[in-house]
Amino acid sequence: MTTKILLSGFGGQGILFAGKQLAGFAMHSDYQVTWLPSYGPEMRGGAANCSVIISDREIGAPQVSFPDVLIALNLPSFDKFEPKVTPGGLLIADSTLIPKATERTDIRAAYIPATGLASENGLDGLANVIMLGKLLKERAIFDFDKFCNYMANSIPASRASLIEKNQKALSIGYNYK
Repeated sequence: MTTKILLSGFGGQGILFAGKQLAGFAMHSDYQVTWLPSYGPEMRGGAANCSVIISDREIGAPQVSFPDVLIALNLPSFDKFEPKVTPGGLLIADSTLIPKATERTDIRAAYIPATGLASENGLDGLANVIMLGKLLKERAIFDFDKFCNYMANSIPASRASLIEKNQKALSIGYNYK
């Protein structure tokens, strides 16, 4: 089993954090993993993406050019990477910021208004975690409860106030219909 995931959006949307959570849990679960961030020189607002490969065998190269799973948090990311999703792959798009749907019939698509849901639930800045919850539901690459516990334990004590919010955000994404 090898899953190539590309997370993409603007800097400041938590793309790298989300990718680190996936990679960290995969390592914790004894998978082979690569995590490769890519971002522009801007601190916030520039393009950001993160390649994560999870496999039960050795991984040759860390870059994801043709993802099995694309998580797109903004329209430029959708436009740039949607054509590269492998046939049979999965696209998860934040429909709050992406006002269109894929026209491809050879991939599965899931739309979730992650940014809107985050705002409505007092979870501003956690659309990325809502998207992770949706990924866990749609692809079932990891057990939800185990991933949720790992994520809570990976948050440093100095940011303990974020544990409950992250768990709530993950649940919202997982349970979104």
